[in-house]
Amino acid sequence: MSDVPDLGPLPQRVTVDAEQVRRLIADQFPHLADLPIEPVANGGWDNWTFHLGSDMLVRLPSAAEYALAVDKEHRWLPTLADRLPLPIPIPVARGKPDAGYPHPWSIYRWLDGEPASSDRIADPVRFAVDLAEFLAALQAVDAAGGPRPGVHNWFRGGTLRTYGKMVEQALVELDDRVDAELVREIWATALDARWDGVDRWFHGDVAQGNLLLADGQLAAVIDFGTCGVGDPACDLAIAWTLLTADGRQAFRTRLSVDDATWARGRGWALWKTLATCSYTFDAVEDAAEFADGQRILAEIVAEYRASSVIEPRPPQ
Repeated sequence: MSDVPDLGPLPQRVTVDAEQVRRLIADQFPHLADLPIEPVANGGWDNWTFHLGSDMLVRLPSAAEYALAVDKEHRWLPTLADRLPLPIPIPVARGKPDAGYPHPWSIYRWLDGEPASSDRIADPVRFAVDLAEFLAALQAVDAAGGPRPGVHNWFRGGTLRTYGKMVEQALVELDDRVDAELVREIWATALDARWDGVDRWFHGDVAQGNLLLADGQLAAVIDFGTCGVGDPACDLAIAWTLLTADGRQAFRTRLSVDDATWARGRGWALWKTLATCSYTFDAVEDAAEFADGQRILAEIVAEYRASSVIEPRPPQ
């Protein structure tokens, strides 16, 4: 187990407000200083995000660990964009740290669309196939020289064993709210599913907020801060966290996912869902998010049982 990375402590985040962004823009990009600046609603955790005028946005990493992605994005996103079937963010300028803000930062072109959710998707199967087409194109990009899993992306694309302690901690915190024995079985199956070792590009955080819709159809994919090259199974978690059962099957078929990769993808979905449930189960204001996590966990369990031809156990 010595080759399993240590995630370390939680990042020490800094706060950023519109006035700070206005000062950074005025100092470093004075030709943009007259443009209005407004925070983006639900702009994410890793970065503070602000509208800049009508067609740009500013992204400022909220911690030193997240700032490691800035150089990566400027190096690779223009290359990836030329090879993908949907728009992705392309940086147009790179900001520097200063006395008031300690990290490098970026200006991007704004991409229109609304975050994906089950009630906004017009055709769940078409959406699933369109997303699979995007990921297939991403995986087909030459991985030579691409960023390997590391702190810059919290080891996405690496071994699931990195998150084993988090899974166990979540099970302890959730106590009898989940079937811990079955969850451990699903997790063990994912850990035992071998990767072929061929590096492929992955996004690293294919989630609702990073998939933009236009008229109910997939229109853009954003936030490549966790992208890299390695095992692309991490990008399959969306099959359980957002897709319908029919969409999940269409998604798997288009990507030609083998059983081992599918099992690892299920493991990524399980880890993410357990983490969400453990963060939200005891807070009234998070009740809806916890309920959604329980729904996703039920999807994972049901699909695992069906794929493993396991008879459901009677209630305890």
